[in-house]
Amino acid sequence: MNRSLSLLALALAFASASAQAKSFKWTSSSDIPTWDIHSQNNALANGVHAAVYESLVYYNSRTFKVEPVLATAWKQMTPTQLRLTLRQGVKFHDGAAFSADDAVFSLQRAMAKTSNFGVYAQGIDRVVKVDGNTIDIFTKDPNPVLLNQLTELRMMNKAWAEKNNSVSPKDIKTQDENFAHRNANGTGPFMLKSWQPDQKLVLNKNPAWWGKAEGNVTEVVYTPVKATATRMAALLSGEVDFVLDPSPQDLPRLRQDSNLKVVDGIENRTIFFGMDQHRDELPGSNIKGKNPLKDQRVRKALYQAIDIDTITRVTLRGLGQATGALVAPQVNGWTKGVHQRYPYSVAAAQKLLADAGYKDGFEVDFACPNNRYINDEQICQAVTAMWAKIGVKAKLRTQPLVTYFPMIQRHEASIYMLGWGVPTFDALYSLQSLVRSVGVGGDGNYNVGRYSNPQMDALVERTKKETDLKLRTELLTKALQLQNDDVAHIPLHNQVIPWAMKKNIDVVHRADNRLDWRLIKVN
Repeated sequence: MNRSLSLLALALAFASASAQAKSFKWTSSSDIPTWDIHSQNNALANGVHAAVYESLVYYNSRTFKVEPVLATAWKQMTPTQLRLTLRQGVKFHDGAAFSADDAVFSLQRAMAKTSNFGVYAQGIDRVVKVDGNTIDIFTKDPNPVLLNQLTELRMMNKAWAEKNNSVSPKDIKTQDENFAHRNANGTGPFMLKSWQPDQKLVLNKNPAWWGKAEGNVTEVVYTPVKATATRMAALLSGEVDFVLDPSPQDLPRLRQDSNLKVVDGIENRTIFFGMDQHRDELPGSNIKGKNPLKDQRVRKALYQAIDIDTITRVTLRGLGQATGALVAPQVNGWTKGVHQRYPYSVAAAQKLLADAGYKDGFEVDFACPNNRYINDEQICQAVTAMWAKIGVKAKLRTQPLVTYFPMIQRHEASIYMLGWGVPTFDALYSLQSLVRSVGVGGDGNYNVGRYSNPQMDALVERTKKETDLKLRTELLTKALQLQNDDVAHIPLHNQVIPWAMKKNIDVVHRADNRLDWRLIKVN
């Protein structure tokens, strides 16, 4: 009798668990490029990785204030020494205990030569284990945004990495793989069950997670679908619960569907064009012996030939906020002044080209992604037509993000599109990555046009260690204005991000366009 009752109770428990199990099926246009958390600084991947791997601190999704995760407390011991107390009782998915050794290893791994996350470790001199549950981070100079940077530096198990030949991050520029590229072992609320690149990703709830989720999701299924119509059909048919990147033209219909809802807001991501300002001659151009893009007048002509209002109104259908700044309004250092664009003027652009010695224009390579940003390929097609009006024959080629980003980091594009979000909400992150001369420790890690200006470098270096917050903000604004004056890049717009979902899905919209896996509810 007792045995029968026990079996019945067990069966009921399983039935109850099954009834409470909630699968969250979602899609967007591209896949993550890797599971190595320090290999490629890709926004989509960073958001997905956060389900499996946790950082010491993270942003609260509702307030965007830094809050404890794997670190429970922190104290500034000196202006250049931050002490963090680590959470006890945390287990990696393989059962190993999280410790100070793992935290030290992970931060050092983020600083490795093959890491693409050096910008988040900016200013860190060394990381020291104090005891099993405490570490000290020593910075070269005072760093007022160190905690913000730590939100993107996720923790990996040292013993697991050593055992599986993954001590160094996978090099984004090569085809070489390490074990961490296709496998994962984090401490987060979800565990990697399977990943078939460009086909399907499945995460299962971590039953031993230390935290408590507000949401009720027990399984996450992600299916990358490049074709917009197919993604929309999957949502309308109920095949998926959530689309991260619904098509702009479908939004009015989605908003009117009683079974669906759309949640949107301005993302802290700016879309812009970068230009090769390093080579003495551009590959594939009809101009020989010199590089037109080195001339500020040429770069400004390309800028002023772009009718951004038409792009935001027609191509983006309102899902873009035209800007002249390299950062969005939520970012420290932004002002209305740096937000101001050079005016659209074909005549002014033609005069600038003529003054620079290119009155008949020139041919130039132009590369864009076709599945990363809202209507990215269509934007580039529209701009190609606009540049043709001033005689610039842009030879457009588009690629999916998994091949596009390694390609531009190998400096194989003369003009390229890039979108840059700011996880630290501080302009130093953008300035150091995009306009600081290429160097070490994250300097110029996405300055793939290799723009270089000693005045800019000096401003960035000053900002890295300035502790007077008012003066520091002024320096950031000054550097943003210098980027505008030099036309180091051509800013286009800040993305407005809509999320489309079934009516029974509850999520918290974030300005960094990522889901908080702890908060998703399937009602």
